[in-house]
Amino acid sequence: MTASPPSLAKHATHVERVQRISQVGLILDVCCRVTGMGFSAVARVTDDTWLTCAALDNVGFGLKPGDELPLQTTICDEIRQHKQVVVFDDAALDDKYKDHHTPRIYGLRSYISVPIIQTDGTLFGTLCAIDTNPRKINTPETIGMFKLFAELIASQLSAQSASEETARALIAERETARLREEFIAVVGHDLRNPVAAVSAGLRLLERNVPQSDVVRREMRKSIARMSSIISNLMDLARGRLGGGIAAAKQPGVILDDLINDVVTEIRAFSDQDIIVRSKVDAPIFCDPQRIGQLLSNLIGNAVTHGTEGFPVTLDANISQEVLTITVINQGRPIPDAVLEGLFQPFRRAEAHSSSGLGLGLYISSEIARGHGGTLTARCNGGEIAFTFAMPLGDEGYIQA
Repeated sequence: MTASPPSLAKHATHVERVQRISQVGLILDVCCRVTGMGFSAVARVTDDTWLTCAALDNVGFGLKPGDELPLQTTICDEIRQHKQVVVFDDAALDDKYKDHHTPRIYGLRSYISVPIIQTDGTLFGTLCAIDTNPRKINTPETIGMFKLFAELIASQLSAQSASEETARALIAERETARLREEFIAVVGHDLRNPVAAVSAGLRLLERNVPQSDVVRREMRKSIARMSSIISNLMDLARGRLGGGIAAAKQPGVILDDLINDVVTEIRAFSDQDIIVRSKVDAPIFCDPQRIGQLLSNLIGNAVTHGTEGFPVTLDANISQEVLTITVINQGRPIPDAVLEGLFQPFRRAEAHSSSGLGLGLYISSEIARGHGGTLTARCNGGEIAFTFAMPLGDEGYIQA
């Protein structure tokens, strides 16, 4: 029997699920011993696949876990449709199967195949046995045994699925609980300072202290800080519960204008040198507010965590209809373990940083995703780079 090359990479999950059933080896052995058949197997059967998940081969057919057969060459193609047992003692004497292509292709004389139907009614595959010699297998006892074994396998597969679903739900619940705890802790910490500042400012104004303009200005900063926190939390809710942050794209957006506005805003409160190198010479199709927010988060993050005296660099260009914006700064190396989770909510590049909610990078990655793009991070020694890449497509780049 000639099989397709092993497909373990493609079908590893199904093979592994069957292999995890400890009784499968014994079931295949009993099927061969009781019937005298030389080969028995558990096969995964889909609309286009016949896959060996487990096999006992005493006659050298050559099938092993992960091997495939062309579905149309097997009788399982028919079983997939009617979900009934197929059995014959001798294909040469059977009116229905004496001219059937499967016995002719594989040289089979005797055959039995029973569908494995999971508890949700779906067909997983079949429990089958074959031999090149005639065997007396079309009996109630043999068919009943195969049906019982098929039901046992189906029950075990369904139990695995239920267990996996329970495990996924438990992991999700633990993640929700962790996020809830971090949310309460971080929000409480970040709101405490601006609220305290506003409260102190009000007390000073009530006493008619000098420098009231300075007090009002600091209060406005604190209120802006609280507004920023609330906006980030709203974006978090949209990203986690609403299927991502939607992008209200519009044509004709001048990227250089967006970059200049953001850089000018950040320079107003930072002395950090920001170098801009943009080669985007035509309008693009995007959500200017969200792309501006992404740029502000990336540049602000680089300024906040960058080493003093080293400039922050922004490179923007279009190559092969992909817009790429990279923000680079020098800073303390980010460990790989931290880098992997950097775009998750409430994560910060520096473990002891108290700057912000830890939502900026998460929100930026959601904005990138909303534009069909990606946001990635890399750390090469002390050089930290964040790269936003967005495919422009036919409508994304309007030639000048």
